[in-house]
Amino acid sequence: MVSEGHLSAEERIEKAKLPGKKAPGMHAFYRGKIETTLKCSINSFDDFGIWYTPGVAAPCKEIQADPAKAFEYTNKANAIAVVSDGSRVLGLGNIGPMAGLPVMEGKALLFKYLGGVGAFPIVLDTQDTEEIIQAVKWIAPGFGGINLEDFSNPKCFTILDRLREELDIPVWHDDQQGTASITLAGVINAVKLVGKELDKVTYAVIGAGAANIAFVRILIRAGVPAGNIILVDSKGILHAGREDLEADKANNPYKWKYALETNAQGRTGDMAEAIAGVDVLIAASKPGPDTIKKEWLKAMNRDAIVFVMANPIPEIWPWEALEAGVRIVGTGRSDFPNQINNSIGFPGIFRGTLDVFAKTITDEMAIAAAYSIARTAEAKGLHEEYIVPTMMETDVFVNEAIAVGLKAIEQGIARRILTADDLRAEAESKIHRAQAETKVLMDAGIIPPAPKIISS
Repeated sequence: MVSEGHLSAEERIEKAKLPGKKAPGMHAFYRGKIETTLKCSINSFDDFGIWYTPGVAAPCKEIQADPAKAFEYTNKANAIAVVSDGSRVLGLGNIGPMAGLPVMEGKALLFKYLGGVGAFPIVLDTQDTEEIIQAVKWIAPGFGGINLEDFSNPKCFTILDRLREELDIPVWHDDQQGTASITLAGVINAVKLVGKELDKVTYAVIGAGAANIAFVRILIRAGVPAGNIILVDSKGILHAGREDLEADKANNPYKWKYALETNAQGRTGDMAEAIAGVDVLIAASKPGPDTIKKEWLKAMNRDAIVFVMANPIPEIWPWEALEAGVRIVGTGRSDFPNQINNSIGFPGIFRGTLDVFAKTITDEMAIAAAYSIARTAEAKGLHEEYIVPTMMETDVFVNEAIAVGLKAIEQGIARRILTADDLRAEAESKIHRAQAETKVLMDAGIIPPAPKIISS
């Protein structure tokens, strides 16, 4: 992403609004972004007797005798469900399953184009935790993995934990593990770029929802002392004296746990007090642009790093953070430098997970993915506006798939043992096929070009 310092603040804001203005017309033109397609050859009427009745009975009987053969005879090994109840969609809140469907379709698009993963949106017309868990268990036999998306806090933790325990396929909550992986990757490289060390710097983490709770857990697993982290929710800094958190610990044990374990300095107060004198600020909270103030950032340590990841508008505009003296800024948006967005992670992570038929996705697999992302960017040359790869750099997803697959094998949770070369070949083949297929359909006009002028 090229710096746009020549634009005025008003011009930058107008440019940032363009995707939202174009999106309704583009979605209406294509009537959605995904559809099912075929992957087998059909040369004559006789082929239907193989793919459907009577021939299909033979693989059905084999799967009945040996359920593992479903990975061999069906698309299960490359199929995932993107499941949501629409209770916490992007920065839009509880908009429900129908309104959340465009997001789930978009997720499926990214899974396919970036990772070669077949994904299909499943939106549930319930927001009851037990009903959601049961619904996912009911549909699980048809999929090789489950991607949970946009569930509200704290039920998102319960749903993930239960399904990971009760299913033998990987269940992943991208707002938790996915965001944590790419955020860790960005921090690894940003800290390195400014000449500091991951386990020595101090962190202010603004927002105590699914994304940041998981990030704190992953950050600690990666070697950062819990005391170096100051976590903030809507009522202020988490600390052992927060009686409200202790009273609610049965409903949200995660916040109480980190109130006890983080914040070694014992700070109290609001966001401003949390941000003062820290090296790294990670925000996944209320959309801005005035959620975080410029003057608060001026109180950070020298060579400060700020990731403001709220969507659709970051907590503070990146140029305002730079004007405050911050050295490196990342957001969740693709139209600004340093997109700290889980789209850099989940396609490659699932690619590697599915290719070894892994039974789950562990924190160690997520950390392996983070270091793989970081190394991919570092090999190309880090600078203040490039600390993580972009979504168009296919090699990052291939590298993640290798790292994740190997870690799953090392941890003994893979059903299929592959070498690094095998994993590379699998990932490159499936990703290339997805992207080549899209290009062929576009070149043939089967996917028509979008109108040049579309706005709402």
